[in-house]
Amino acid sequence: MGAFKIAVYRIREEMVVLDSDLAALYGVKTARLNQQVRRNADRFPDDFAFTLTAEEKREVVANCNNPRKVLYFRGLPTVYTEHGALMAATVLNSPVAARMGIFMVRAFVKMRREMAGQDRISRKLAEIDKTLLVHDEVLRDLYQKLLPLLEPGPEVERRKIGFGNGD
Repeated sequence: MGAFKIAVYRIREEMVVLDSDLAALYGVKTARLNQQVRRNADRFPDDFAFTLTAEEKREVVANCNNPRKVLYFRGLPTVYTEHGALMAATVLNSPVAARMGIFMVRAFVKMRREMAGQDRISRKLAEIDKTLLVHDEVLRDLYQKLLPLLEPGPEVERRKIGFGNGD
């Protein structure tokens, strides 16, 4: 199996792939993929696949490593979530699509694990930041309490100690 490079985008709080990328992965034309999806529309609710708005398309073009495939497409592309990509493999009903559907699920699982690791790191950094803020507050309080001790007080006459002071 050759190496595939598919861009995954975050749109509407979903991780999605473009219909053109998914079609290439499954070894079919984009029109064929979209035709099968339309024929089986009941299997593709909005959380499986949706059509981009014009603004979302502009955002994808701006972030796309090959913007020509999206930019020069006249209509608005359809994007597929993990579940939509797997469902597309079942409606295409080909051995390549079946293998690639499994590949896509594994890719999304790996990506989810990596993102979970990043979330853990972010939470830990927030915890450290909170600890440092408390630490800074305690140091500020200690400094305020020590400050009066550093200021010169009233002069107190001291008795001299030692020999030769005439007492």
